[in-house]
Amino acid sequence: MLADTFTLYLKTHNFHWNVTGQRFRELHLMFEEQYNELWLATDVVAERIRALGAFAPATYREFAALSSIREPEGVPAADRMIAELLDGHEAIAQRAREVFPLAEQVSDQATMDLLTQRMQSHEKAAWMLRSLLE
Repeated sequence: MLADTFTLYLKTHNFHWNVTGQRFRELHLMFEEQYNELWLATDVVAERIRALGAFAPATYREFAALSSIREPEGVPAADRMIAELLDGHEAIAQRAREVFPLAEQVSDQATMDLLTQRMQSHEKAAWMLRSLLE
């Protein structure tokens, strides 16, 4: 989840910088809101990893190996940016759902709470992005 979150953060920031078109301002501001939220989330997820006694992955190499989120090819058009970010948020929400039963098995309420919060955040972002494509 940390690698996915960090990779989606980078992708969202990239799109914030490089979006063009008639909806520039709207998307530029939305992407900024989303990358700021993702940046804060990386710290929360990494600190939970540390609280559980493991070291958090923290290099591009580690993130690339662990992440299911792929970097874009070139600079896509605005609608493609939206679709790629939507896919990323849906993927992370799904990953949180997959991990939740593991935390539940060991009665790790703090991790279950974190996963629930992350699901809510990613599902809201996905809803906002999906609405732009309808």
